[in-house]
Amino acid sequence: MNKFLASVLCAVLYGSLVTSLPVSDIASSSGTPTSSTSDAASPSPTVPYASDDPNYWLWNETTTTDPQPERGTLGASILGPQNVAIDKQDPDILAPPTTDQGTVGNAKWPFSLSKIQLNTGGWVRQQNVQQMPIATAMAGVNMRLEAGAIRELHWHQTAEWAYVLSGSTQITAVDQLGRNYVATVNTGDLWYFPPGIPHSLQATNDSAQGTEFLLIFPDGNFNDDDTLLLTDWLAHTPKEVIAKNFQDDISDWDEIPGEQLYIFPGVPPPDNQQPPQSPAGEVPEPFSFEFSKVQPTQYTGGTVKIADSTTFNVSKEIAVAEITVEAGAMREMHWHPKQDEWGFFLEGTARVTLFAGTAIAQTFDYQPGDISYIPTGYGHYVENTGNTTLRFLEIFNTDVFQDVSLAQWLALTPPALVKQHLQLSDSTIAKFNRSKGVVVGGPGVNASS
Repeated sequence: MNKFLASVLCAVLYGSLVTSLPVSDIASSSGTPTSSTSDAASPSPTVPYASDDPNYWLWNETTTTDPQPERGTLGASILGPQNVAIDKQDPDILAPPTTDQGTVGNAKWPFSLSKIQLNTGGWVRQQNVQQMPIATAMAGVNMRLEAGAIRELHWHQTAEWAYVLSGSTQITAVDQLGRNYVATVNTGDLWYFPPGIPHSLQATNDSAQGTEFLLIFPDGNFNDDDTLLLTDWLAHTPKEVIAKNFQDDISDWDEIPGEQLYIFPGVPPPDNQQPPQSPAGEVPEPFSFEFSKVQPTQYTGGTVKIADSTTFNVSKEIAVAEITVEAGAMREMHWHPKQDEWGFFLEGTARVTLFAGTAIAQTFDYQPGDISYIPTGYGHYVENTGNTTLRFLEIFNTDVFQDVSLAQWLALTPPALVKQHLQLSDSTIAKFNRSKGVVVGGPGVNASS
């Protein structure tokens, strides 16, 4: 009887083990190798196998699915009030993939939720740690100037980096040695001013609508209200001091503004505007860069082009990658070893999972005009979830762009070690790309290793 009970108990335990395994692993658990793992390492796992359950996004901008917090048998519908428009934009927040665990902090901020300051001639809105506490290393400003409108002469205590979203902007600057600079910066191009360099921004009339641009500052606490403005300074300086400084009569300064102008209408400048001749000459390194003319590198799933101090020499604190991802493709799984990533989505829709370590991972969805933020070292990918090309910027508070590719790391690690970690077959490991894939196509699309 004791032997019979022991046999029954063993059978029950074995049956429980088999039913707990994914279907694809049942054959291997019985000792019969499967085709996908025929040359894999064979010791029993010390932890359960990862689930094969898919975790696709459940809807996007093209679907009519009713957004509900339900994934398979998990969750239930919302019975109370629901902001359907927001829920449609965030399928992986409302119905997270089962691989998500814990929270990493809010890594998404739509510029649409930033308060706009309206001025005669344009507007401005910003994002800093007040809107997005996780974004400690960088802050962003979005500014629009009508044709001819001027963002008045000013300077900052931090560097200023810009990407022109539309139209063209004429920039002027004078450095600490009296060397000056004037340039017209077009759509897709960049400018950069080191800390303390006085400058101005003016929309040309190359476009009847003027210009719009994205500004990045390498300090998450940056507030555009703290900018040091020419008119604000003079309005708060005794006029006799101003007259003495310029060796003029005080009456010459009767009509200066009594408060800051910030943004104001102006006469559109010519594109070939020349600065006054300076005894010190022009700045040795241009403050602008024709990023739009950089030839992108083509990968299996899209393109990448990079601008950092190796090509845009003056840009010592900001580096950028402009990336396109075709439908069905993704920016490969990777991380950045030294700097946080401030992202801005220009076209298309995406999802990103942030892996923070210690089993913490969270997935976010992004649309055009959204900001993403990924702390240093967090593993992540950027997947195109739409039917059109995804285009976005990866921006870093650094002088040189750097990333680490998961696939390349494993491809360049001794195969036996990888095999013992992941129970993969020799043939699977042999296909790993020894060069960075960067932007990879769907299954079956692979670059030469």
